[in-house]
Amino acid sequence: MANATDLVIHRTFDAPRELVFRTMTDPEHLRHWWGPKECTISVVSADVRPGGVFHYCMHPRGGVEGMDAWGRFDYREIEPAHRIVYVNGFADEAGNRIRYPLLPLWPLEVLNTVTLEEDGGRTHVTMHSAPIDASEAEIAMFAASHASMQQGFGGMLDVYEEYLRTVQG
Repeated sequence: MANATDLVIHRTFDAPRELVFRTMTDPEHLRHWWGPKECTISVVSADVRPGGVFHYCMHPRGGVEGMDAWGRFDYREIEPAHRIVYVNGFADEAGNRIRYPLLPLWPLEVLNTVTLEEDGGRTHVTMHSAPIDASEAEIAMFAASHASMQQGFGGMLDVYEEYLRTVQG
């Protein structure tokens, strides 16, 4: 159940649910679209199963020195073609969870639940994100960042939508 702190994003893609699920879980696909629109990513490791980890590095386009950001997903649940549950946050090069130096009040961990529903060959995706084990200040930072996250995820999902077209075509 969502509350005012939680971020919920809805998007519909003109692609079958099986394809959407595969492109959201296969690291060969993830590297083409995951992350901010202004970044490319390198996949360090990807073990997409409950208990597995997806460790990656985001590189700003244009190669701004020292601005790479490492991230990590810890998968909790994967129900093929229906649901993906993972905890994400920033990491170091070795994959250890860290606070992001540019946003020290950002929650250390965020629980994400992605659900996929098929409707006539189209897939409705709902992304639900909420900080876990966060302080009041971290929760306030997360809530205050909703507009920015909506914009950031919107840009990423625009890239994803284009990527889906290339995979289908």
